[in-house]
Amino acid sequence: MYYPASLRKSIAIAKKDLRIYYGKGPVVIFGILLPFFFFFSFLIGREMPPLTLISGLGGMAIWFTATSISPIIAPMETRTRTLERLVSMPLSVTEMLIGDILASTVTGVVLSAIPISIIAVILNLNLVHFFPLALGIIVASFCFSAIGILLSALPTDTTSDVMMLALLIKFPLIFVSGVFIPASNLPGWGRIISRFSPLTYFVDLVRVSFGGSGQSWMNVGILTLFAVFFLFAAVFVHKRTLPKRL
Repeated sequence: MYYPASLRKSIAIAKKDLRIYYGKGPVVIFGILLPFFFFFSFLIGREMPPLTLISGLGGMAIWFTATSISPIIAPMETRTRTLERLVSMPLSVTEMLIGDILASTVTGVVLSAIPISIIAVILNLNLVHFFPLALGIIVASFCFSAIGILLSALPTDTTSDVMMLALLIKFPLIFVSGVFIPASNLPGWGRIISRFSPLTYFVDLVRVSFGGSGQSWMNVGILTLFAVFFLFAAVFVHKRTLPKRL
């Protein structure tokens, strides 16, 4: 069970992660600069619909930010032996992982809201569905952070091993999740794969929130299901691999 006391422990872990791991260069680069580079590369010399641009930008911003640091926390703590100290404390694996996810979620929410807001002003778009988008940013950031934590379960103290695995998953998904090409325009196999990507539903949520057709709350609901699934998957896998890292 996860009690209020457990939440306080997770928040303490999140504060530790924010102080040590976040605010670094890679977080800023992948969270803000990289999406902007992609945005302007697709904007200049192309006639892309504004909704496609902002939904793609929003998807890249939150996807790269929430998964930039979360996959390497466990390997780094394994190498520095701080993982042993955490395990020796009255702290469960679930409490520890939720703390890691919360830190990544906070960073993802902040660093994805900024580029979405700026691009909405540049493109002169009106936000039609504020509350679904606000909640969707939080849920999607939690979901993508849980994916990053799941990837960090690889029993290694070498961050490059985990980052290689993360890149093999992160970059292919952006091409089948409606970031650059609407999911409806993908070939049959691409549309099938896109349904299994939570990023697809966040991209669609951003598009709908700024006036596109679709169901915003349905996207939020599906993202919530993905978030719960990846949270339980991360806890399950980490419990299996944790003894190999001690």
